[in-house]
Amino acid sequence: MSPKTKFIRLKKIFEILHGPKGCLWDKKQTHKTLISYLKEETKELAHALRSGNCCHIKEELGDVLLQVMLHAQIASKGGSFDIEDVLDGLIKKIKRRHPHVFGKIKVKSVREIKANWEKIKMREKKDQTKNPDFLGAFRR
Repeated sequence: MSPKTKFIRLKKIFEILHGPKGCLWDKKQTHKTLISYLKEETKELAHALRSGNCCHIKEELGDVLLQVMLHAQIASKGGSFDIEDVLDGLIKKIKRRHPHVFGKIKVKSVREIKANWEKIKMREKKDQTKNPDFLGAFRR
């Protein structure tokens, strides 16, 4: 099965969970009710990363992805954004923050990369303050 097919299948599973015949627990969740689960899963991922156990890391990455998918599905039901919007925003952010790879900036060291990264983040925060929708709040 192709990665694209797997992602489409995963997205469909969350649509089913939140659909008419879906899971009552999933459908009752909100962004706020899921905060404790997200914190727990990120702690477990950090523990797995420290352990270096690849099987454990893979499992915990899946659990964090589950949280991302839950939040995206809740937002999608509310009409504010969906997982594709999250992916689009992430792709744009990665490209924006790596001008030495996707743009014309030349760097000679990791220190320069980090300095550029911080400048870009500061510019993004400034722009976001001026225009909260500049990074794409994805209104529908």
